[in-house]
Amino acid sequence: MTGSTQQVAYITSIGTATPAYQFNQMRIAEFMANALHLDESGQRRLRALYRSTRIQHRYSVLADYGQEVGSFTFYPNTPDLEPFPTVSQRMDLYREHAVPLAEKAIRDCLRQRQVPMESITHLITVSCTGMYAPGPDIELIERLGLRTSTHRLAINFMGCYGAFNGMKAAVALAQADPKAKVLMVCTELCTIHFQKKNEEDHLLANALFADGSSAILVEGACDEGVAALEVAQFACEVLPEGNEDMAWHISDFGFEMKLTSRVPDVLKKGIRTVMDRLTAAQGIQREDVGLYAIHPGGRRILEVIEEVLGICACDNAPAYDVLRDYGNMSSVTVLFVLRQLWERHRESDGRWIFTSAFGPGLTAETALLRVRGV
Repeated sequence: MTGSTQQVAYITSIGTATPAYQFNQMRIAEFMANALHLDESGQRRLRALYRSTRIQHRYSVLADYGQEVGSFTFYPNTPDLEPFPTVSQRMDLYREHAVPLAEKAIRDCLRQRQVPMESITHLITVSCTGMYAPGPDIELIERLGLRTSTHRLAINFMGCYGAFNGMKAAVALAQADPKAKVLMVCTELCTIHFQKKNEEDHLLANALFADGSSAILVEGACDEGVAALEVAQFACEVLPEGNEDMAWHISDFGFEMKLTSRVPDVLKKGIRTVMDRLTAAQGIQREDVGLYAIHPGGRRILEVIEEVLGICACDNAPAYDVLRDYGNMSSVTVLFVLRQLWERHRESDGRWIFTSAFGPGLTAETALLRVRGV
């Protein structure tokens, strides 16, 4: 897709939502240390890991991460948390909480744009932390009062870069029909998949992931005077050497994330190539890009991106702020970052934004956006 030859599509609003329970990062570390029965040395190492994430708070649909054994409402009230929750039990939890959280993000999105529900033509749902059918898309049509003829698409199990695939579909639909109003919502309940294992990748995943939802409205036409983000270009790159370093599998006791410390080094090799491809397709230089919305997969990932692209931490401030206040919410996260960036630069007409997220594959998904100020 190139901005010079295709019908333009715009992101005209971004909505976000978090569940009810907010926890201090070190309180979660205490829960994990107790659940894993770590000795004093193990607890020190775990606390050091949690401090190094730069996360202060995370959100969850579960109250248990702030409770002691005896007060749990989901995990068994036993010292070893046995019998450990099954996939079925976790999916019941997903069905209970995912749609209300998605509805909250969507209403936040549409409230800002003041778009009536009956004008929505397409609904795209994105999630990698739960699935069922009839799914969230159909439930949302009923809860929101969308037309029963609304076109629907579900994008599942793509991990942290899922928002980009949803965005690509939304843009394609809006380009095909300038009258389309495409609603995309990402909803992830990562914390329902806590794994009681002491391996490095499980410890790291438990230290990073959180729950949340984000929604965007994509339109094929945008009236004068309406602030928007013009979607100019997408590009992706699969880095097979990282295939074993980031993965997402379904086990008997939940979805298991594999996440190794090699991920930043693998991304380092590919991110510059994909950005050069983006800018070349738009006929601009890398130096013409002045704004960045990077998925905060972890502190080290952000540092590597800064090193490769020649930017400083201040250029990446929205990503660090989201990481600090919310943690990694998988596909949801990059839209939290993009919303913060847009709020800070809403008047920066014509400025280019580079945005990217990373996930299993190892895959880097990227896009170039352009601010259209009021």
